Amino acid sequence: MKEVMAIIQDETLTYSQQLLALARLAENMDHTIELAPELVKAKEEGIICDLGEGNAPYRPRYICPRYQLLLDKGSKFLALEPAQDLYEALNNLLIMYRHVPSITSYPVYLGTLDEMLEPFVQKVSYDDAYKALKLFLLNIDRTLCDSFVHANLSGKDTLTARMIIKLTMEMQLAIPNLTVKYDPEQMSADFMKLCIECMMKTAKPSFANDKMFRKEWGDDYVIASCYNGLKEGGGGFTLPRLRMYECSLKAKDADDFIDNVLPYYTQLMLKMMDDRIDFIVEQSNFFKANFLVKEGFVELDNFTGMFGMVGLAECCNHLLHIADNTKGYGNNKEADDLGVRIMEKLHALVEAHTCKYAANFDHHYRLHAQVGIDSDGRENSPGARIPVGSEPIMPCQIMHSCRFHKYFETGIGDIFKFEETWRDTPEALANIIEGAMKNGMRYFSGYLENNDVVRVTGYLVKKSELAKLDAKGQSLNNVSVFGQGARDYGNALDRRIVKNNESAN
Repeated sequence: MKEVMAIIQDETLTYSQQLLALARLAENMDHTIELAPELVKAKEEGIICDLGEGNAPYRPRYICPRYQLLLDKGSKFLALEPAQDLYEALNNLLIMYRHVPSITSYPVYLGTLDEMLEPFVQKVSYDDAYKALKLFLLNIDRTLCDSFVHANLSGKDTLTARMIIKLTMEMQLAIPNLTVKYDPEQMSADFMKLCIECMMKTAKPSFANDKMFRKEWGDDYVIASCYNGLKEGGGGFTLPRLRMYECSLKAKDADDFIDNVLPYYTQLMLKMMDDRIDFIVEQSNFFKANFLVKEGFVELDNFTGMFGMVGLAECCNHLLHIADNTKGYGNNKEADDLGVRIMEKLHALVEAHTCKYAANFDHHYRLHAQVGIDSDGRENSPGARIPVGSEPIMPCQIMHSCRFHKYFETGIGDIFKFEETWRDTPEALANIIEGAMKNGMRYFSGYLENNDVVRVTGYLVKKSELAKLDAKGQSLNNVSVFGQGARDYGNALDRRIVKNNESAN
């Protein structure tokens, strides 16, 4: 009851945030699935974390519907007819978004907006389309109050995409998160420049390596939540994670970690994932009764499990007895090479495991570089990133990222904080992004140092909203409290600022 009253009396929480917090508290008190003593111990020691999904999750964590199907055929359950014009298309989407569940209780994927809406935009005047899209984005920001809500752009130079980018700069909204699917052979230089201008001003869009994702997922991949690669018409069943630093504390040395400790905890978590997914599919009602399944917006075989991890940097530094992060992982060849050895082993362990479901992935789960949570503190940097404040110059950081991004099919990304003068050189940054992705970078994000909208670990917050929380006020964005914690306990906003002359190195 103390935890319940703490939520009820917290003046920084809105009503909807209280409702979600109380629901999560109830979920986390559930003990439907019996846990092995070894798993209970690993969770108590902070080595394995279920990321607040509850012991018996009753819906997939991330759901990525085929929204084009809604526009083409409507929905029987929602009593919606096929969209005939732009206004019906936007209205149908807004209605459906409110009925797509996820771990956050908000949709984590809104569709590839320019592809879906371009045919409708072309049939109305520019001014009418611009106003309609502006109201659409405003509605999303005010009703889907969570920065894990994520939209995609195709990378094509469409009228709709240009309007969305211009509106993003004009409106300065933290919601929705936004990714453009980037292929230098398909994306025009002028549109790329516009996207970079927008990223500098609003911390979005991010750039996804389109060729890499298509090779691994097929043409129907999407980017959801922070930077999660998933399959449209499916999603991610569950995302628990290994906290690699805590895991490394159990090892005598690096060889013991790779040969014994990592396999032990990996197998524990894989079994945990199997049990959770069995419960979602076989005992919860989602795949039996939800309209998204019944009407073909999603299908079981397009979901997979996401094996998450954090703290690779601190794990490597601990195993090599490196106390100063600036002399360790990301700045030290021995530590980086150990990181590669660890990831090769972890990737092989996960790939060797076969599961009952995930049929369209040959019954395998896929690795995910999880962005971390505020309670991780400074001991577990997000995924395989270099600890904040210890980053080398940008070219070295990019090449470091390129060594690790290939292992994480369900998502990994790096974030760069730029000084203001980069606003004047978008062409230089375009060249850098192209070179990074040609060398294997999966996902690139950035923002200017003085922006109000900033990227924390993968999601977006406004510094002005964090100030409201600091003053014991309320923020409409659910993740502002996460951003406040990540700022205060993980230094997440203190990234090294990239100077403009670094591009010459």
